[in-house]
Amino acid sequence: MIKRVLVVCIGNICRSPMAEAKLRQALPEMQVESAGLGALVGRPADSMATDLMTEAGLNIHQHRAQQLTQALASQADMILVMDSEQKREIQRRYPSASGKVFRLGEVGKFDIPDPYRQPRSAFEHVLQLIQQGVEAWVPRIRALG
Repeated sequence: MIKRVLVVCIGNICRSPMAEAKLRQALPEMQVESAGLGALVGRPADSMATDLMTEAGLNIHQHRAQQLTQALASQADMILVMDSEQKREIQRRYPSASGKVFRLGEVGKFDIPDPYRQPRSAFEHVLQLIQQGVEAWVPRIRALG
């Protein structure tokens, strides 16, 4: 049964906050959080991510980056990551989480590249990939919820 979804990237300021907002919008009945493998702890979401989400009608201005911890990993029923390397790293750090870590692009067999310090077009592309991943996962998550 899925009640808590954790979205993970590296810094927790670009991809995972955007994915968190999109999943929270699509799954209001579930608890959705995000964290980073090497989080820029306490930092707000990247301004480009914030702008794109605002344009999409979602507010991530209050987001503050947090580090992925054993507690967050164990409390989550599902952990969605941006690429295969992040999946391997979480499974290495937290072996008990192995069966619940998936790429956001798992269904479509794609990774979501890091847009950090790249132009707006990179963020727009990443947001499209995030949206595809969310659309693929939401019915599956609901079916398991």
